[in-house]
Amino acid sequence: MALELPAMLAVVAALAVAAAVVGVLLGRGRRSRAAAGARVARAERVRALPSVARAVRMRVVALAGVLALAAVALAASAVVAARPTAERIIQPETRNRDVMLCLDVSGSMTDVDAEVLELFSSLAEGFQGERIGLTIFNSSPVQVFPLTDDYAFVREHLDSVRQSFDYVEDIPEFWVGTLNGAGASLVGDGLAACVLGFDNPDQERSRSIILATDNEVNGAETVTLDEAGAYAASLDVRVYAIDPVTEGSATGAALQAMAEATGGDYYGLHDTTTIDGIVDEVEAQDAAVLRGQPRIVKVDAPGAWPVVIAVAALALVLVVWRVRV
Repeated sequence: MALELPAMLAVVAALAVAAAVVGVLLGRGRRSRAAAGARVARAERVRALPSVARAVRMRVVALAGVLALAAVALAASAVVAARPTAERIIQPETRNRDVMLCLDVSGSMTDVDAEVLELFSSLAEGFQGERIGLTIFNSSPVQVFPLTDDYAFVREHLDSVRQSFDYVEDIPEFWVGTLNGAGASLVGDGLAACVLGFDNPDQERSRSIILATDNEVNGAETVTLDEAGAYAASLDVRVYAIDPVTEGSATGAALQAMAEATGGDYYGLHDTTTIDGIVDEVEAQDAAVLRGQPRIVKVDAPGAWPVVIAVAALALVLVVWRVRV
């Protein structure tokens, strides 16, 4: 056991010495006043009585007990104030799953993107230990934040992006980099960028993309949807497509075929099973745990000292009440 604040022992000891000195001075003053008081004839006979002698001995013992209990309580308090600590070795664990959220922010998605982001937030709450990233795209893709397991950070940025859809005139800062190309809603380019967002390609990790798009391409893509899906499949990245508005159409069918070709699945935005289905499918993948570097941390270890303080204080109160000091 180590003490985090050993100087507190000296502080408490100094206070105890000061209290003792004050007590001695007050005792001397009391004895002086008693000596100057009224004298009683034949007082030695009274003190010689067995009952009086027994009462005096009991009082002396009780006063000694009070001092002992006070000393124990004070010593235990000093130790607790000094913050006893112990060293523990911890080894952080993270799950080896990465999830990239991929969102189409083109004009045709404007009416549903805020709802999609609400769904993304619900998905993030369903995960435990997975790293989550976010990439948005229109005519060009932009990574909003990389893969991270800081869920407070994830929620904060998802909320910020969702609020950006309430803009009136100025283009939100999140969108600036999504308009650098010709055309709009270039889904193949956006999906390929999301695949490239996974780091540590040499590590055995489960990688998934949750792609929300209406697949209404307007312009020439550098990479087609099928090519991007094949690229994802070649890297063992599964794509889970969320179709907000065109479910059942030809564009939705193409999106579904691509997702299923990667080993993923296809969902409608308003399906009741969308959130649970995606979370279950992602977590059904390899669930091995990655162990981080061991770290030594200090934790408070007061042990039995607080109990000692409580017992001594209670006993002290009882003795003082009984003896009427």
